[in-house]
Amino acid sequence: MAPSIGDKVYDGAVGSAGFLCEAFEFMKESKRLTTKDVETLQKGTFYGKEKKSLAYIIGIMNMILHGIEAPNIVHTNTLAENLADIQEKDRYDIVLANPPFGGKERAEVQQNFPIKTGETAFLFLQHFIKILKAGGRAGVVIKNTFLSNTDNASVSLRKLLLDSCNLHTVLDLPGGTFTGAGVKTVVLFFEKGAPTRKIWFYQLNLDRNLGKTNPLNENDLADFVALQKTKADSPNSWSVDVTAVDTATYDLSAKNPNKKEEVALRQPNEIIAEMKALDAESAEILSTLLKIL
Repeated sequence: MAPSIGDKVYDGAVGSAGFLCEAFEFMKESKRLTTKDVETLQKGTFYGKEKKSLAYIIGIMNMILHGIEAPNIVHTNTLAENLADIQEKDRYDIVLANPPFGGKERAEVQQNFPIKTGETAFLFLQHFIKILKAGGRAGVVIKNTFLSNTDNASVSLRKLLLDSCNLHTVLDLPGGTFTGAGVKTVVLFFEKGAPTRKIWFYQLNLDRNLGKTNPLNENDLADFVALQKTKADSPNSWSVDVTAVDTATYDLSAKNPNKKEEVALRQPNEIIAEMKALDAESAEILSTLLKIL
């Protein structure tokens, strides 16, 4: 993402503020800072919102401990904000976020978004697209099933992303990188203002399992960082022209053409979580039908 002095950096699901703190460390070391640069970094660069009280406190504390003396973090539910109310003055240059996924948002919250869905992460993605300035850039972590889900909301959201932004890079990560229990995630890198023409995929393959005691490190990403500068093909990377994407499904599955397709077995807790989500969705539909009847 390489944020620079003067960029406004935003995380609408700030949590412990890890992305903002890392962006601060990067920008602090990016050049010899003037007094004005320091003031800009301290007061007019980092912004965030957090719904949960404990995470809000931890996020502020983390930023202060990293040297950001006056964190611009607001204790609020980001998704309660109607997208239609976002104006130019509210927009940011860079979005860095790992929104929560698997949540179920109420109908009144869904009314704030043009694409109605109960999936928290999908509502956040709509928010991030809307709140970026023209030419603004984003790096967003999301569950990898976003690329291939066949429900109407997922298809519509992928179409929105491709039409309104240049989704130039998708980083496909091993299970356990950002979440527990082996759940797989991807990082979407996109720029707002021009439609997508070509997407460069990189599939990170490691010979070890990731977790809290064995996290991803910079060496793991060295090949990705080097290749993404030229978007070159390799055993782990390839490009997809948008004209080849099926406009009926907008399926963007990260299928590496350079490797034999392996059958991926889902973890039991993943299957159980999906069953619970489907049960809850069915119950909600049934409840709505009963009210109508």
